[in-house]
Amino acid sequence: MNIQESDILKTLINHPYSSQRNLALFSGYSLGVVNRTLRSLQQSAYLTKDYTLTSKAREAIRKTVPRNAIILAAGFGMRMVPINLAAPKALLEVHGEPLIERQIRQLHEVGIRDITVVVGFMKERFEYLIDEYGVELAVNPEYAAKNNIASLALVADRISNSYIIPSDIWCENNPFSRHELYSWYMVSDRIAAESDVRVNRKMELVQIPEKEGGNAMIGIAYLLEKDAARIRESLKTGAVSSSQDFWEITLYDKGKMILPARLVRADEITEINTYEQLRELDGESNHLKSDALDVIASVFETTTDQISDIAVLKKGMTNRSFLFTVRGEKYIMRIPGEGTDQLINRQEEATVFRTISGKGLCDDPVYINPQNGYKITKFLEGVRVCDSESPEDLKKCMEKLRAFHAMKLQVFHTFDIFGQIDFYESLWNGQRSIYRDYEKTKANVMSLRAYIDAQEKDRCLTHIDAVPDNFLFYTGPDGKEALQLTDWEYAGMQDPHVDIAMFCIYSLYGKRQTDRLIDLYFEEKCRPAVRAKIYCYVAACGLLWSNWCEYKSHLGIEFGEYSLRQYRYAKDFYRYARAEMEAAGHE
Repeated sequence: MNIQESDILKTLINHPYSSQRNLALFSGYSLGVVNRTLRSLQQSAYLTKDYTLTSKAREAIRKTVPRNAIILAAGFGMRMVPINLAAPKALLEVHGEPLIERQIRQLHEVGIRDITVVVGFMKERFEYLIDEYGVELAVNPEYAAKNNIASLALVADRISNSYIIPSDIWCENNPFSRHELYSWYMVSDRIAAESDVRVNRKMELVQIPEKEGGNAMIGIAYLLEKDAARIRESLKTGAVSSSQDFWEITLYDKGKMILPARLVRADEITEINTYEQLRELDGESNHLKSDALDVIASVFETTTDQISDIAVLKKGMTNRSFLFTVRGEKYIMRIPGEGTDQLINRQEEATVFRTISGKGLCDDPVYINPQNGYKITKFLEGVRVCDSESPEDLKKCMEKLRAFHAMKLQVFHTFDIFGQIDFYESLWNGQRSIYRDYEKTKANVMSLRAYIDAQEKDRCLTHIDAVPDNFLFYTGPDGKEALQLTDWEYAGMQDPHVDIAMFCIYSLYGKRQTDRLIDLYFEEKCRPAVRAKIYCYVAACGLLWSNWCEYKSHLGIEFGEYSLRQYRYAKDFYRYARAEMEAAGHE
């Protein structure tokens, strides 16, 4: 059977034949299509002369009946900032009902009780569903590092005559059925810039170039066994997957999806990705309440409904930030990330901002809370970060860094590199390092401390996190490009040359690139003893951030190549430092 024949047959299951006009009304097809399709179904022995289903038709229906459902609910829902800190997106309430409970109830209405929910972020919040709805939970431990393809791969063996459902979908009418005769993938008639598929006249989903705008991808799908087998194989072998893929990558073949489209009206189904989408769907939702938005309303003496254009910014390594508009002006609010309270002293950060205020190093915060780390700053237009491979950018950034250090600003707290190495290690709660030779590597790095302590240092306020992404080029009031430093969370008293080392390790520089940056920073030739000291800092800071990454990994947050490279800095630059010390005549 083709799609039209399947749709007409499915309609006859729910609405026994009375007239072709009624059949057209119920199925959504024209009278001409209904007439041709009925004749075809009779010729294929799926319908009798009086349009009742034959045993052949009932057997086809039996083989394709939905057996189970898989709901994907593991992710952070990062675009839901600031409210995703309080609840997973699947548990957001619309008209008093959590999204996932509505989905489960709609599945129950069509007889589907075999439901698996893949969880990760705040997984404990879903435990009650086992008792109340009889679902089964599967835990994806990689939810922070990978997209939902990892969640579906976890339960690949369960895919057969199955609904695949993202947990952030609200459906006005029940999208599920007791009978499905073919596989499909649901899209909306709304055109979305981020979609790369479009429905053609054959109801196929064909890929289109980026930014041309395609049918908004809803994400609900139904997979018959013949299609499920292919997808199971793709998920198990990993042939088409990477950590950043969505599961839909398994559906593509030669520029189109292997499943036909199921097209729905945009006003029937809503994907809730942002705070504003939830507010538009249900302005009275309990989950619209947010202490972050309450802070904004208080600071600007307004109400939360006057805060608009809320959009998440790229997730940082330490914080989450979102953009918003109040009275026509754009601002950014920072919300500290997981475990940040263990890592950063917000009182000391507030002291740093008071110290640098008015000195042209960065925009003064509109608001900063030294207790919880919430911070509001003015949005800068035309911002770009430093390109760590651009000689011109590097020259400007080193000039800015040198000018900051020349101010010789003072605060009362210190950033102790070697103390922080031990501190981050202590946060592992007694677990051993994931690196086999960690103890040897740490001993080597710690042995460099004597050389560092013996060198003359002009200690002052040091940024500590002076990495390329924290040098912001923007359009100044005069229309010219300006430069400032952002993210002063780790700043404290230290040897300013630590900032050079930090720039290098975040940029993943090798020795040659590190030497180039050192030469750009120093207006006169860098002495060998100082170069050796900076190598020592690269090794020490590499181990420091490696330990930091290990702590964050215990929280389910991974940084991929960055964490591995930090550990390599501890080992490689230890050797470079020893060689440079010997060349400079030091034992």
